[in-house]
Amino acid sequence: MTTTEPPPPAGSASETTLRLGGVELARGIRAQVSSAAAELSLAGVTPRLAVVVATDDESSAWYVRSIAKTAAKSGVSCDIVDVGADATAQDVRTALEELSNDTSVHGIILQTPLPAGADFEDLAASIDPAKDVDGANPLSRGRLGAGLPAFAPATAAAVLALLDHYEVPLAGRTCVVVGRSNVVGKPAAQLLLRRDATVTICHRYTEDLARYTRTADVLVVAVGRPGLITAQHITEGAIVIDVGTTPTAEGGLAGDVDETGVSGLARGLTPVPGGVGPVTTALLLHHTIRSAQRHA
Repeated sequence: MTTTEPPPPAGSASETTLRLGGVELARGIRAQVSSAAAELSLAGVTPRLAVVVATDDESSAWYVRSIAKTAAKSGVSCDIVDVGADATAQDVRTALEELSNDTSVHGIILQTPLPAGADFEDLAASIDPAKDVDGANPLSRGRLGAGLPAFAPATAAAVLALLDHYEVPLAGRTCVVVGRSNVVGKPAAQLLLRRDATVTICHRYTEDLARYTRTADVLVVAVGRPGLITAQHITEGAIVIDVGTTPTAEGGLAGDVDETGVSGLARGLTPVPGGVGPVTTALLLHHTIRSAQRHA
């Protein structure tokens, strides 16, 4: 049970926009991870996450280091398997297959970007679905869509976790997802459907985007276009989950939502940074723990 005061139901009038931060929720998830990791340790099992990297992209390296740092604080072993920016697709596939066959490994992440000529979907199919803690394997996504047990992509799962944390009702609500990627948009829509929401997916070819977004009680935006969503796209009292994280020239991050423009109109908005991001990282560790518990 969350101790956070929930926002009024979507659609109600608001004079202020509540900040739906994810730091507190992420802290709680990490505490659960630490407790479970300690129990597994007593049973002789060390939860182990492996991140396969084939890039020298600095922003990617920063993200991987943050995962490893958070994992270490939570009692989860994290191996960064760097096959090099000049690796071939087969090099990456071999690393994924070896980790899938390693019984001491409980979670596997394939980090992007990948070397030229390497196809993410093809390589992700080499990850054992039981260890696919970021829902990358097409088989995992298929099972998710069919309502079968599978790890959802962590960012999509973070969207639902935040909505639950702030006690936002979903059953019977109108939810609009802007973005149809396999890592956020599509799985987020599927997770919302599981919760009996009425879901519309919009994308770059959607004409008159505001026509659809203004119908949303809950609006999820995951496009990577800073300031795409403005006041004209929001109905008063909507709950807005901003998944966008575009690096700025000043070294910060910009979301897909014009925070200033929707302030006072949206009932709740996730900040960027400090919203979906921390929860995503925490859930990757939580998924790793679940996998370790199954194999203990």
